[in-house]
Amino acid sequence: MHLTPRRRRRLVTALTAALTAVMLSAVAGCGSTEPRDPLADAKAGHLTIGVKYDQPGLGLREPDKQMTGFDIEVAEYIAQYLGVPADHITWKEAPSPQRETLIKNGEVDFIVATYSISESRLRAVDFAGPYYIAGQSLLVRADETDITGPESLEKGKKLCSVAGSTSAQNVKEMYPGVQLQQFDSYSSCVEALSRGKVDALTTDDIILAGYAAQYPGEFKLAGEPFTTEKYGVGLAKGQDAARDAINDAIEDMIVTGAWRAALEQTMGRSGFPLPDPPQVNRY
Repeated sequence: MHLTPRRRRRLVTALTAALTAVMLSAVAGCGSTEPRDPLADAKAGHLTIGVKYDQPGLGLREPDKQMTGFDIEVAEYIAQYLGVPADHITWKEAPSPQRETLIKNGEVDFIVATYSISESRLRAVDFAGPYYIAGQSLLVRADETDITGPESLEKGKKLCSVAGSTSAQNVKEMYPGVQLQQFDSYSSCVEALSRGKVDALTTDDIILAGYAAQYPGEFKLAGEPFTTEKYGVGLAKGQDAARDAINDAIEDMIVTGAWRAALEQTMGRSGFPLPDPPQVNRY
């Protein structure tokens, strides 16, 4: 069949459009994600674990890219219990607003990132634990005398917390008169506090103690804790066997004394009073 130049151009255009549609469809299909199966990944010899990168004493990515902190110790113990050595873990940063998304999209097997168990979060993800119980408190500059608790913030003080965190939500519900500023990370709040842009930072006491220890003489905790925060290991809904195995790992870490040793190693020098281990509730 003889094709004129015009018909040849039309055919090429049609074929190109069809090929482009096929390629776009394929890309869209590759973009679909499913939650991970932690036990299957552990059996294959590798885990991807979501952690914080900016919380000294809990989850911190050091300048040499090594991960340190109590959450890291807990995550490594769980991985080892599931048969995965520490050097077969891929660490992924899990900012507070993104944790549920990371789990649902299959970007992590589970998350160990000062992740407070709450009723609203239990509707989105499952939790093992708790592996630690904290309390929300305040961090202020060392020379601050006016701020003695959350009530004193309602006198025109500026408070910083992180968007998507339980801490920010608690302030909105319990102290609506406070001028709350929500940043994308606690390290950004610490910088704002240091520069006098805000008057206080709120999150859990153990996190604040880590920052106070990182910058000795610059900050202090103010007042008493005003909530109870149960840290859990977040994972996808329906992974019941994995959740049970992680609960077993946490209980084993507590019974063997490894929990206490890890907490003393990571937070002992901060001067923060270290609590007893929690009871694993098996949510």
